[in-house]
Amino acid sequence: MINHADHAMFTKTTLTDYTFPAPKRGFVLLFLAAISLLASCETDLKEVDRIAAIQAEEPVDISRGVTVVFSDSAVVQAKMSAPEMRHYNVEDPYYEFQKGVTIIFYDEHSKETQRITADYAIQKEAEELIEFRGNVVITRADGSVIKTEELIHSQKDNTFYNHVPITAHFKDGKGDFMGSSFRSDGNFENIVVQNSTGLYIFDGNQGPSFR
Repeated sequence: MINHADHAMFTKTTLTDYTFPAPKRGFVLLFLAAISLLASCETDLKEVDRIAAIQAEEPVDISRGVTVVFSDSAVVQAKMSAPEMRHYNVEDPYYEFQKGVTIIFYDEHSKETQRITADYAIQKEAEELIEFRGNVVITRADGSVIKTEELIHSQKDNTFYNHVPITAHFKDGKGDFMGSSFRSDGNFENIVVQNSTGLYIFDGNQGPSFR
């Protein structure tokens, strides 16, 4: 039972009768800044997770500004340079050059014999093949030039071949030819062209040559 003295301590108050003080501006800004920081951290963590997921799915080592030297018995045979090289550590490992590549070949006296440039290349280790694709240009030291969109280098027998059209310009400027595909030795001296057509100005019995 509540007596009169106790009853005087209880006062009926409704929530609508009370006005909460407005929050200070500094508190509001601090609160908003905290929310923004949390959102930013969450975005960064998602980006880290995304990159980690890509690396887990695609085991690849990426190197930039690389030069690869091919040699035999300490004699440099070729040098390959590229802005970026990707090495895929998979069952059949391979190297990929997505940003273009240049490879220079040398003779036994370290003199340049020819060079190849391309927009893209892939080196398949198990098959011992290098495939060049996109704006492939083969330039001989004497100035002869072959252009195509695909070039395959067999490292096993040191031969080049392709399956797409080519154009060639002779070193002496006396003509050029085209073909549906070609095969050549490693020095581009003995070239066999399929379905070739072209124009050449002969001097006596002398025919066109890349030698």
